[in-house]
Amino acid sequence: MHIGVPKEIKVHEYRVGLIPANVRELVAHGHQVSIETNAGAGIGMMDEHYEAAGAKIVPTAADVFANADMVVKVKEPLAPERKMLRKDQILFTYLHLAPDPEQTNDLIASGATCIAYETVTSPTGGLPLLAPMSEVAGRMSIQAGAYHLEKAHGGLGVLLGGVPGVDPGKVVVIGGGVVGTHAVHIALGMGADVWVLDRNVDALRRLWTQFDRPLNTVFSTRDAIEQHCLNADLVIGGVLVPGAAAPKLVTADLIKRMKPGSVVVDVAIDQGGCFETSKATTHDDPTYVVDDVVHYCVANMPGGVPRTSARALNNATLPFVLAIADKGWRKALADDVHLREGLNVHAGRITHAAVASSLGHEHWSADEAIRG
Repeated sequence: MHIGVPKEIKVHEYRVGLIPANVRELVAHGHQVSIETNAGAGIGMMDEHYEAAGAKIVPTAADVFANADMVVKVKEPLAPERKMLRKDQILFTYLHLAPDPEQTNDLIASGATCIAYETVTSPTGGLPLLAPMSEVAGRMSIQAGAYHLEKAHGGLGVLLGGVPGVDPGKVVVIGGGVVGTHAVHIALGMGADVWVLDRNVDALRRLWTQFDRPLNTVFSTRDAIEQHCLNADLVIGGVLVPGAAAPKLVTADLIKRMKPGSVVVDVAIDQGGCFETSKATTHDDPTYVVDDVVHYCVANMPGGVPRTSARALNNATLPFVLAIADKGWRKALADDVHLREGLNVHAGRITHAAVASSLGHEHWSADEAIRG
């Protein structure tokens, strides 16, 4: 199979779909790999590194899309990239279609086979291709929140860890999944007063066991969210519904009643966000203020630490890239029910139930798509 990797064109996105080590693995399996020039330059992975791994360097993204059987990316294709997709071509990347009807309609029109990292599942019920970026984003959320709590950066002027004789900052983490676990880890390490809310008691038990008494666990209800957000210095939104838009758990009215200068970080913004007042921002201009509350809603948080996140993502995606390349997408998905869950769009139809439901489209099952 011919695999192509274009350079990411989203603002401040330096990650790359395949790192040289993974190119080498694909070449060893007998596949051809084309890389757009300077695709990995932002993280120190130069064209010569790719050539040494066996890739061919091509001058433009158009060359990648024109010749590749499978395009491997990081972020969802932007409008100029979507125009280059074609029927029977495989696209393997993050898509986050539920809050994005424009992208969805373009992918439907392209006729391409679009497999989304974020809806691939695992035997344990997790999301293995979303997990590494959730780990990064969870950790970054506390760093970003602590920074923007400083008075000079718009916050109320609280040090999360406090000092002897002065209370630490209160951090509320909504969602005890991968994002929440890693946010808790960093917040506790900084010495904050940390509270995590989740509707899954088993998740709370796991966090209780993992972090012991320094962590406060609360069953999530509207009342609990309101009570703890009103007293919080920093709120992290880390709730995800696979394939669907994130639920709006913090209302605009609640934001209005929070402490002036408090900070909210919406890690769920790729799926529409879990704060009613959230709107996507970029690393160039990461925050805005609503009712005196600082909102940090960067849509590609892990892109801020691309050397770490590109490697973490590639570690997770390689087995699936190899399976699709070695077997073809139909057999790879037929053999692996968890990879099959990643199929979002094929031949002009939506093949993931949650995406179809979120956007009001008819659902065509992945099994039917595989059978053709």
